[in-house]
Amino acid sequence: MSEQTISVLMCGVGGQGILLASEITARAALLSGYDVKTNEVHGMAQRGGSVVACIRFGGKVYSPVIEPGGADALLGLEPVEAIRCHHYLKPTGVAAVSTQRILPVTVSSGNATYPEPEPILQELFPHLSYLDALGIAQGLGNPRTANLVLLGALAGMGGHISRKTWEAAIRQCVPEKHLEVNQAAFRKGMAACSRT
Repeated sequence: MSEQTISVLMCGVGGQGILLASEITARAALLSGYDVKTNEVHGMAQRGGSVVACIRFGGKVYSPVIEPGGADALLGLEPVEAIRCHHYLKPTGVAAVSTQRILPVTVSSGNATYPEPEPILQELFPHLSYLDALGIAQGLGNPRTANLVLLGALAGMGGHISRKTWEAAIRQCVPEKHLEVNQAAFRKGMAACSRT
């Protein structure tokens, strides 16, 4: 177990499963023996607004707050939300971002345009996995598991928590009737982004 503090920022919009992904991450870190601190900023989550969660774990962690430039990893369930939060990631940090676009009201009402996110993401995140998490989840028969696909991708890019521990955390956080598909989604994401 490392004494280094690892900071993970997760962002998306309400209903995408950020809170479950952060709960699983915190549980996996606890099962690995780390001290863990978390917080969530819900914003307008119930109306499809921004949701941000911070998870910090290490030998001893005093605060869940991630300062700009302090995150080791960023999980973005929506591309523009990932762009909005990019300044939190360290230059050496890794980012796993879903290709799924959720149009804000300003775009759907015609008052703004949605940018083409991929070139912006490629420029902002040198260590990026830009993944069709929703498509993978739909292929498994449950689009609601896109969050676990992306969490698996992030786990595959990191190395601080073992796959066995991640899977134990999923078992503890996901209801039995949804466990198999969520574990399959996590494995698909991990396989897509494992570092060799």
